[in-house]
Amino acid sequence: MAKNKKTRADFRKNRNVRVRKTNLTRDFDSEKFEEDSTVRSERISGKGELTRRRTIMTSQTDESEDSGDHLAVDETQCRRGRVLSVHGLHSRVQDEEGKIYGCITRRILKTLSTDQRHVVAAGDRVWFRANDDTEQEGCIERVEPRYGVISRAVRGRQHILVTNVDQLVIVASAAEPRIKPNLIDRMLVASEKGRVRPIVCINKIDLVSPAELEPLIGVYGQMGYDSMLVSAQTGFGIDSLRKLLRNRETVVAGQSGVGKSSLLNAADPALALRVQTVSRENEKGRHTTTASNLIPLTGGGYVVDTPGIRQFQLWDVIPEELGGFFRDLRPYVNYCQFPDCTHTHEENCAVKNAVADGQLDERRYESYLKLREGEFE
Repeated sequence: MAKNKKTRADFRKNRNVRVRKTNLTRDFDSEKFEEDSTVRSERISGKGELTRRRTIMTSQTDESEDSGDHLAVDETQCRRGRVLSVHGLHSRVQDEEGKIYGCITRRILKTLSTDQRHVVAAGDRVWFRANDDTEQEGCIERVEPRYGVISRAVRGRQHILVTNVDQLVIVASAAEPRIKPNLIDRMLVASEKGRVRPIVCINKIDLVSPAELEPLIGVYGQMGYDSMLVSAQTGFGIDSLRKLLRNRETVVAGQSGVGKSSLLNAADPALALRVQTVSRENEKGRHTTTASNLIPLTGGGYVVDTPGIRQFQLWDVIPEELGGFFRDLRPYVNYCQFPDCTHTHEENCAVKNAVADGQLDERRYESYLKLREGEFE
């Protein structure tokens, strides 16, 4: 049973109305001006017009004591739903009966102070209030606790790509555009951070010799990551991909032009997702998918097709924990001489010694150095 209580919450800077009135000169000229009523102070309690803190009603269920407080809603007047996609200020929400609603977001959700770029993301489980006057329209009242979150940093804020997923299929292409192992490593760190099962999927192997990719795939396989070589053009490896997607909730991510939508069409032809060719001038993909979309699969489960990613900056990862998100570096971290070893320049570093002895892949170690330098310096 939900327990309601009052909570003090921070609001965004632009939450309040203008404190100073803008018609002072007009009032003075019309001899209506008596005194300056501009607010110059407020009560110590913080309940005046200048504060950005407000009292809101929150609730917490007995089943999730560690999930934190959430906005209180009248569950008798609301419906449960799943956000299929977000387009600016509007979201597509599917209720438990399968009906789809076009929803706006409750104002208090948008004005609460948060690091998130958008308060609602594809995959969210929400409570929404259906509009009785118009069919299939509503308002999102509350976002339920999340798990399996994949996000990145954009201009100092958290950009959530998708929530509540079981696994992340990291799609790269063997050619056109060329493969970027460092981008794969970044997404692997994000999956470790979000506690989502990662799968490394190399598409377009019909354009190169598969033997050229074995060293890269072998390194990921030794770390315990599921890895596969596929071709949406010839159908190679599509059956294995289809089995991995069945009855699971999966997000498919990668740079533009690697063939994410083409792979999903090959795995489930009923999806009929729109695809485009890669530019011949610069071998860069064209943005075909413009927003993350939660799509049901014919064989069971959901898949989220995401827009192409050209930059992936980690969110909420500090330098001291970066080595722990590299599965191959993790076993050696505790054997370094210094407990705060950065594995970059220190002597008697177990990670550096493992690279020198050939126990760690040199390219992966260089990827760690580039990621640490690019993110934190």
